[in-house]
Amino acid sequence: MTIASGAFRLIEETGSTNADLAAALRAGEPVREGEWLVARRQTAGRGRQGRTWFDGAGNFMGSCAVQLSDLAPPPASLSFVAALAVRDAAAEALGSDEALALKWPNDVLLDGGKLSGILLEMVRGHVVVGIGVNLARAPQLPDRKTAALADHGVEPQLATFVASLARHFATRLADWRSFGLAATLRAFLNASIHSQGSALTVHDAEGVRLSGTFAGLEESDGALRLRLADGTERVIRAGDLV
Repeated sequence: MTIASGAFRLIEETGSTNADLAAALRAGEPVREGEWLVARRQTAGRGRQGRTWFDGAGNFMGSCAVQLSDLAPPPASLSFVAALAVRDAAAEALGSDEALALKWPNDVLLDGGKLSGILLEMVRGHVVVGIGVNLARAPQLPDRKTAALADHGVEPQLATFVASLARHFATRLADWRSFGLAATLRAFLNASIHSQGSALTVHDAEGVRLSGTFAGLEESDGALRLRLADGTERVIRAGDLV
């Protein structure tokens, strides 16, 4: 069953909302920017770097497509747009942003626990933005703390949260297009746990563990600049902060 509801389409079950939108784009079907495909259950949800995504009943799992243009910032930087939008929607649900923070590259933290996951995929001139948010419950993971909005006594109705997220994503997307990546990165850093010179340990895309201090984000694409003990800098474009 598919239910149309303004800014989103709700389906009861699918493998992956990202895969569904990607397939529609590849088939040349019309995919309207600003409309979210949301599933109550995903059987093959994915996160960054090939991870599976927790399929928790009552959580948000959805995707939208963003049309690219030559005048827009780099497509990968939409991860910052998505993280800001999730934080905005979570703050609206909680009534405060006090317990929320962002962590590079696109983690939204609630009291230090991972609240959401974001996955971007390029398909035929679009970026499919997939987002999962722990509304009702969070997975138990061996390597990181997790969190759900329900842990703070708030469990928004799915339709309410989708409407909020869609609205905030549209606003952050418009800012990204109108004011450029620099403004989006400033907003991200202002809400983040990162400060100049703070200690960091990162596993890069090859699994190499590097330690140093935070030296900022690359203005061109938002890559992490890590200053090592010898004073040199490494630019990390994919990885996980420990």
